Amino acid sequence: MPLDSFFHYHSNELFCEGLSLSELAQEYGTPLFVTSRSSILHQYHRFENAFKALNHLTCYSVKANFNLSIIKTLMAEGSGFDVNSGGELYRALTTGASPEKIIMAGVGKTAEEIEYAINSSLLMIKAESHSELKVINDIAGRLNKTVRVGVRINPNVMAETHPYITTGNSEEKFGIDEVLSEETFSLIKTLKNIRLVGLDMHIGSQIFDTVPYYEATLKLLGVKNIAEGMGFKIEHIDIGGGFPITYHDGKEATSVEDFAKKLVPILKNANAQIIFEPGRFIVGNSTVLLSKVLYRKENYKHKLFLILDSAITELIRPSLYQAHHDIYAVKKTGQQIVADIVGPVCETGDFFARKRELDNCQEGDYLAVLSSGAYGAVMSSNYNARRRAAEVLVNDTEVQLIRRRDTYEQMVQNEI
Repeated sequence: MPLDSFFHYHSNELFCEGLSLSELAQEYGTPLFVTSRSSILHQYHRFENAFKALNHLTCYSVKANFNLSIIKTLMAEGSGFDVNSGGELYRALTTGASPEKIIMAGVGKTAEEIEYAINSSLLMIKAESHSELKVINDIAGRLNKTVRVGVRINPNVMAETHPYITTGNSEEKFGIDEVLSEETFSLIKTLKNIRLVGLDMHIGSQIFDTVPYYEATLKLLGVKNIAEGMGFKIEHIDIGGGFPITYHDGKEATSVEDFAKKLVPILKNANAQIIFEPGRFIVGNSTVLLSKVLYRKENYKHKLFLILDSAITELIRPSLYQAHHDIYAVKKTGQQIVADIVGPVCETGDFFARKRELDNCQEGDYLAVLSSGAYGAVMSSNYNARRRAAEVLVNDTEVQLIRRRDTYEQMVQNEI
């Protein structure tokens, strides 16, 4: 991620908006997730502007970062929400989000989650299998309700991204194959407590090429023609998320404006509301993980390690996805070193970077792991009985604690 107006150096010290990261570290301790509110708003409004020619609803994908303050920030701007579990639905509703702006996905919803969603009167529950459609119908019937349902279609389009985050081809677990769409619509005709109102797809995350997105959207529109030919009125076309961000300074992501140029012409006459589900695009570059250097360690081969107080328990992406995150010293020194940047957890995979060049750091200095806003805090854990990190939200020169650091007592209070 290139530094920008939200995270920038001033007098050789790294700031978030108008606040020094060193001072935040000293006040709140580390590890600490520091989020720029202005960055989130900038990305949200940039997305809205790119697709303003369409009748659309942007539903922020809560799984990227489900902190209540993040949800509230976007809700105040008019955003809807895409949730993938009962817990995410609860978090969205707790903030006061309108159920009419919430859509629920998930390939393995439990009966309890489905009932919760039906009773919440959401805009749409998205089904991903024939079995799930039958379960939704049965639960709605027991509740004496008719439920608005969308069907997630697998367009069988392969997008070039990490294999763990590709979701749009028939080899993966998601959705109902497009070739089964007619069979699926015939089944829905027999389910009296379901009202089909939408079609959905999601081909993956970090999609840099607009062509697979374009091809998948065309296929989804073709499925819409089949559905309407069978007598259904499709009110919503949900084309998912996956819009990319830049993690590596010097490597540019395909812009959302480029996606809009490709997609708007084929969607503007769809005669349906277009739903988008950006998550990472909005929050990914809004946050840094602030960490302290605990130890400098050099082996007999003169290989240098910087051992941080952060670990895979705070940010697992480098280990899980071999993902690159830019890492900056909070205070520039003008001297460069090459080091492995690692955490304290008892796993060889507990690292942030291998052989990374960065400003010379001493024990007690702070490092900032950039682009930690998506799938950072939400994928954190208490492994090694580590306390989950605190989170703060910066707004110009003001800061708000939006998640307290775990206590040891919290980690045992639910055990019997």
